[in-house]
Amino acid sequence: MISAHRARDDDMIRVTVSVDSEHNYRGIHLTGHAGLAEDPQEGQEIVCAAVSAMTLNMANSVEHFTDDRFAADEDEREGMFDFRFTDVISSESKLLMNSLVFGLMNIEASYGEPYINIRFEEV
Repeated sequence: MISAHRARDDDMIRVTVSVDSEHNYRGIHLTGHAGLAEDPQEGQEIVCAAVSAMTLNMANSVEHFTDDRFAADEDEREGMFDFRFTDVISSESKLLMNSLVFGLMNIEASYGEPYINIRFEEV
C-alpha cells in the first residue's frame, strides 16, 4: 500500500529566484533537501541530484564561460546554495540562468510537492 506523504519544511527543496524590474534573473537561493523524509518516496533522490547538478553547473558555467561578477555561498549539510550577480549580466549568463530556471520549473511540474517549490521574488 502506498501512503500519502505530506512534506515537512525540511523535506522539500525551496527555491527563490530573484528577478529584477527588467525581468532578468539576478540570483537564486535554494534551501532544503528532497530526500530526508522519514517515509522516503520514489523520486526524492532523483530530484535532489538533478537540482544540485543543474544549479552547480550553472554557477560553474558562469564562472568558466563569462566575466560576470557574482557572489556564491553554500552549506551542503543544510542544503543551502545562494548565487547572485553583483554587476551587469551578460547575454551568456542570462541564457544560463534562463536555462536553469526552465529546468527547475520542469522538475517542479513533473514532481512538485513534496519535493520542490519555486517562488519568484522581485529585487
